[in-house]
This record gives sequence, structure tokens and C-alpha cells, in this order.
Amino acid sequence: MAFPTAVNDQITDAVTQSNVKVIGEAPAFAMASIYQSLAHSTGILFENAVAAQQQQNTLAQAAANQGVMQLYAVDTAATAGATEKVAQGGVSDNLTSLLTVLNSFKQG
Repeated sequence: MAFPTAVNDQITDAVTQSNVKVIGEAPAFAMASIYQSLAHSTGILFENAVAAQQQQNTLAQAAANQGVMQLYAVDTAATAGATEKVAQGGVSDNLTSLLTVLNSFKQG
């Protein structure tokens, strides 16, 4: 009980008890506020992660689209001719010429 005052003791006790209640609840409210802030921050973190994934998906689709467009833009006849030149590399022509020369010695 508080010091004797001109105020009724019941009023002083009620005010003291409410003050004790507020001081006693302060750590719990502080922790609740911290947990709420942490939950909010975690939610924003996941929102940003999802947004980044969506942007990466969009970039991947755009890159694939550009690749397909470049493939369709290539002249197929020129590509076939270049592929044939690279594939042969002149080896079969050289072997044919060598065989012709050897056959000419054999006959003569």
C-alpha cells in the first residue's frame, strides 16, 4: 500500500495496480511488436523473391524468343551450302584425285 495521503486508499491502490499491470505487460507487448515486425519483413522478403523469379522467367522467355527468331532469320540455302563445305572439307575430292593418279600409273 502507498504512503498515507489525502486520497482514498482504494483509489491509490487501483492506480498503483494498473501501473504495475502496464509495467508488467510491457515486455510482452514489446516482444509482440518485434514478432509482428519480423513477420512483416519476412513477408516482404518473400514478395521480393517471387517478383525476382517472375522477372527472371520473363527474361528467359524473351531470350528464348530472340534465339528462335535468329534461327528463323538464317537463310537455309546458304546454311546448307556452308554445312556441306564444312562437312566435306575437301577430303573426298583429294582422295578421288589421288585414286585417279594411282590408277593412271597402274595402267601405264
